[in-house]
Amino acid sequence: MISALGSRTMRSTKPALGDILLWLATAFPLMLAILLIATMLTLQPAHAEGAVSDSCGGRDLMAELQKTDPAKYASIIAAGDKVENGKSIFWKIEKPGLKPSWLLGTMHVSDSRVLTMPKGATDAAAAADAIIVESDEILDDKKAALALFSNPSLTMLTDGSTISEHLSPEDNTRLEAGLKERGLTLAAVSRMQPWLISSSFEMTGCEVRRKATGAKFLDQKLAGDAAAEGKKVVGLETLAEQAKAMSDLPIALHLKSLMQTLELGNKINDVNETMTGLYLAGNIGAMIPMLKVIEPDQKITDDDTAAFEQRIILDRNKVMAERAAPVLDKGNAFMAVGALHLVGDQGLVTLLRKQGFTVTAAN
Repeated sequence: MISALGSRTMRSTKPALGDILLWLATAFPLMLAILLIATMLTLQPAHAEGAVSDSCGGRDLMAELQKTDPAKYASIIAAGDKVENGKSIFWKIEKPGLKPSWLLGTMHVSDSRVLTMPKGATDAAAAADAIIVESDEILDDKKAALALFSNPSLTMLTDGSTISEHLSPEDNTRLEAGLKERGLTLAAVSRMQPWLISSSFEMTGCEVRRKATGAKFLDQKLAGDAAAEGKKVVGLETLAEQAKAMSDLPIALHLKSLMQTLELGNKINDVNETMTGLYLAGNIGAMIPMLKVIEPDQKITDDDTAAFEQRIILDRNKVMAERAAPVLDKGNAFMAVGALHLVGDQGLVTLLRKQGFTVTAAN
């Protein structure tokens, strides 16, 4: 299980599906994957009457644990306290002779609670000369989705196989039932890469419904508002690069993740609500220890987790830091990326410090 994000890596002794869900929510634009599926299949989730509840019906497991098992709750908080740079989502970036810049860790969801930024962040973003996000292509998500689908190797199985050929008959039956609940058919997604299929299960139903009504996740809203004001919007990666990171991982890992995501079922709402609570408290470091209390039995190995962490988090951290540096060297920039990219000794806060910036928690 991956315990805390640690002084070196996020690995420990027994990895968990919950960790991968967490990485995806805080370090990878799942809204992109949902958009891809929607674009490909003209998916139209049912619209709820009135506003969609931000809680999605989920329970805050940490709040419950605090009442039912205070010792276990305290151990999770203590583990989170040990995570380097894990106690803030908002950071001030300084270098002599430059106006300060800012770094905000985000969750890639359209929950209105997440869209409400920490104190000072709204003013900092409004005053910034440039907005930096993971990819500026999120400004036109439909165009970006079409561009990705024009490169089948990023999203599709290109060896002539289908997803069913990689699964047992029992797992095929489970997958078909899960897809049916999402309004999809197995035949419709049969040649999609499994990571793209599993994204439809990793996203809560209310998030899909919000997306269907045009709701934006925080990074997307920041970029869109800046562009509308004529400000410079800088992307650190292309969406093709992000998809390539996922497709680079072994298909066996994605298949395990796909089937184990199915096992979570509606518990994904609890995961989402609990993660959101910790995010709003600025306690990113406690997220992975928290997941120990909600995960089912896992088949994902240490090697699987190490590969996922390296390709999806650490490799991309280096790219982001390198590409952000020229913009940050001009001062007065506002950078917003998935929160899990900030923490640990290979996270962005540490990497920016190594580039000569002073980076301090702003909340």
